Amino acid sequence: MPESLTPLTPLSPLAFPAGFLWGAATSAYQIEGAVREDGRTPSIWDTFSHTPGRTVGGDTGDVAVEHYHRYRDDVALMADLGLNAYRFSVSWSRVQPTGRGPAVQRGLDFYRRLVDELLAKGIAPAVTLYHWDLPQELEDAGGWPARETAYRFAEYAGFVAEALGDRVESWITLNEPWCSAFLGYGSGVHAPGRTDPAAALHAAHHLNLAHGLGTQALRAALPARARVAVSLNSAVVRAVSGSAQDLDARRRIDNLANGVFHGPMLHGAYPADLLTDTARITDWSCVKDGDLAAIHQPLDALGLNYYTPALVSAAPEGGSSSADGHGASDHSPWPSAEDVAFHQTPGERTEMGWTIDPTGLHELIMRYTREAPGLPLYVTENGAACDDKPDPDGRVHDPERIAYLHGHLAAVRRAITDGADVRGYYLWSLLDNFEWAYGYSKRFGAVYVDYETQARIPKSSAHWYATVAGAGALPRELVLD
Repeated sequence: MPESLTPLTPLSPLAFPAGFLWGAATSAYQIEGAVREDGRTPSIWDTFSHTPGRTVGGDTGDVAVEHYHRYRDDVALMADLGLNAYRFSVSWSRVQPTGRGPAVQRGLDFYRRLVDELLAKGIAPAVTLYHWDLPQELEDAGGWPARETAYRFAEYAGFVAEALGDRVESWITLNEPWCSAFLGYGSGVHAPGRTDPAAALHAAHHLNLAHGLGTQALRAALPARARVAVSLNSAVVRAVSGSAQDLDARRRIDNLANGVFHGPMLHGAYPADLLTDTARITDWSCVKDGDLAAIHQPLDALGLNYYTPALVSAAPEGGSSSADGHGASDHSPWPSAEDVAFHQTPGERTEMGWTIDPTGLHELIMRYTREAPGLPLYVTENGAACDDKPDPDGRVHDPERIAYLHGHLAAVRRAITDGADVRGYYLWSLLDNFEWAYGYSKRFGAVYVDYETQARIPKSSAHWYATVAGAGALPRELVLD
């Protein structure tokens, strides 16, 4: 993460600042495969994906896209595409198989080799310590609803920092803790598949605590030049109308999506109305003396993940909040807000059914420019699932993704001109991969993967993105293949 960027003025209106990072992102369980090699033990996603009915087609990440064995080729592909940054996650159960005890050097060695390969190609690595793959033994001991898991995370963070800290400057503690807490323990559509609203809220607090303790562990082990961040999938929540009931529905969802994390992380306190709203579910006795101070650690940057906005209203009697774009479940991921209705926002949609709305990304960036003034921002995930298929010549044309990226990068550029300190963009994702409960049915990659042969084919969007990254600027006109 660069210390500063060259100011935009007097650059072209379509140019990004010099020093802007052009990257792509992945996560360990989605791409690595090799789930039983070199001492790795099962994570909650291994268990979840092997449970019948949990994933589309019964798909698992056992093989994924074989990145564990093909990483050199994948890094060469990144270099060919002109990327200067790559965000990846470390598999906790590959590094510390039981979530306790000493690190396994064979596991760490893989990430050492990966980082060396990236640096040799001039690509800056950004390490995410936790992207949802909790060691199964820690889940068996209580998982994220258990306080001890936060302490285990801090220990693990220290191991990775000691192994990679001499070569990696950019560190991210958690990716999208909202998904870990509320999809994993609330609606149950993500691993570990539990459906307990109190457990979901306790998990949220212990993920916050893990972030704080993990940040302290990183600071203790890393050189002073290292920079620590967290990646939040903060929601852009809009009300259907200006009625008091709909605005209150928006407030409640905003607290559960955003305030529950950025409150303690950025401001050292949970929103008071969040605690009141959820009092019938938990008394928040999981918050111990000193926790909020531990969570409220100084950050060097904030990562924002964005795909689509949310549109809500007060639900009519008998309404439900389950149809929120996060997977079908009889259980809500919104504790105490089951009477809030979610609506499909108008406009074109991706293959995930998510509305394409770049204005939401601009709104999100500007919110956190106000929420955390002076804190550099990175878009750590943004992308689209499309119905990608090779043509008879073996090429993959994805004009829908090009249009998506152009619109969202234009939103980032507009935010920068509006005063936001955005220093980089990581496209999600580098490769088609295992898309969690959707298995291999959804393709987010800029690079097409033939899952039978593991052949990689850069899509037209990958070539377009490479051109933008090389120029450091968006084309004046959007030209689709």
